[in-house]
Amino acid sequence: MTEEAPEKPAFQKEAENKPICPECASRRVYRDGLRYLKDGSIVQRYLCRDCGFRFSWPEAERQHRGQILKTKRGKYNVCQVGASEDGAKNLASKAVPALAEADGKTTSGLAGATETSQTSQADIKSAIFNFKWSLKKEGYSEATIEDYGYILEVLARRGADIFNPESVKEVIAKQNSWSEARKWQAVKAYSAFAKQNGLIWTPPKYKPVQKLPFIPTEQEIDQLIAGCPLQMATFLQLLKETGVRYGEAFNLKWKDVDLINKTVRITPEKSSNPRIFKISNKLAMMLSHLSMKTANVFTYKNKFYLRKAFLKQRKKIAFKLGNPRILQIHFHTFRHWKATMEYAKTKDILHVMQLLGHKNIKNTLIYTQLVNFEGDEYICRVAKTLEQACQLVEAGFEYITDMDGLKIFRKRK
Repeated sequence: MTEEAPEKPAFQKEAENKPICPECASRRVYRDGLRYLKDGSIVQRYLCRDCGFRFSWPEAERQHRGQILKTKRGKYNVCQVGASEDGAKNLASKAVPALAEADGKTTSGLAGATETSQTSQADIKSAIFNFKWSLKKEGYSEATIEDYGYILEVLARRGADIFNPESVKEVIAKQNSWSEARKWQAVKAYSAFAKQNGLIWTPPKYKPVQKLPFIPTEQEIDQLIAGCPLQMATFLQLLKETGVRYGEAFNLKWKDVDLINKTVRITPEKSSNPRIFKISNKLAMMLSHLSMKTANVFTYKNKFYLRKAFLKQRKKIAFKLGNPRILQIHFHTFRHWKATMEYAKTKDILHVMQLLGHKNIKNTLIYTQLVNFEGDEYICRVAKTLEQACQLVEAGFEYITDMDGLKIFRKRK
């Protein structure tokens, strides 16, 4: 009499039901969205945590999948446990894409998967890496290099053959969610790639539409800053007081911060001029509460995580305050706001140009069109002592006159 095998624990059953990565044979995979096919069926997509390989696994194959074995030639095949050789071969052709053959032909993957060989994927990654390295050698900024590389990766993921200019042109044209400016940027990125690889490419004619930026009120900016955690609030306060680009603020190092004299030195981006700014007591106090264990002031992993954290906080604050205008505030909005306020206060375009670090005054003249305050509404404050007057000046108030022994200040709303 044979004893019945003990029932497996739930966590072991779940582990066995997970698909296996066809690239590295790892079970450390997690779901990466669904793929909806034209025939109405649904395919689950997965991403391997170990090697980063993305693959699809149809629901119909999950019940019949087998085991991934590595052959002597280094390719991965799929065989069904207990199945015949022919059955295993048939299952392999349906379930998991094999590596490309030596002649470079693509192999068919899972139902609904993109027909792209492993070799071509490796070629694309290698070409993009070489392209980014070429831009670095030519002296392009890190921001431009990352942006161009990311655009090429997006085009490749969306079905473009980056070695075929007509394919790239077609994919760009199909991106209905992209603005004209984004398509124009994609054309610039691919033009640089085509030039490097000797490809014949006639760029499509996209022109970004010039739009005046959204300028929030100072109250809305202060509400956004007040609702964020300390590090994010300090970052936004720095943008508000200095008008620097967010990349310049992100790269700020402690050696460039003088908390005694309350100044910060900015290393420029995009070939701008270096600047030094006087900061308020409020910002100096916020900076002093940050950790100084690292060389950089702000410890976000990269600018992507910084933007992601900001968008999350912005959405939460806009919902809490019931003010959808806050959702229109971006990092660059602080730069526009600062320049607009400075020009409204001084009417000196050269001062604004120096503040922003522009080398060409044409880039600064746009701010002369932004100053349109309805009714010139002001906030008035009265200072009784020298200390109160200093605090108002640091807060951006402008001295007007003395009356009855009191100093009157004002600031635009």
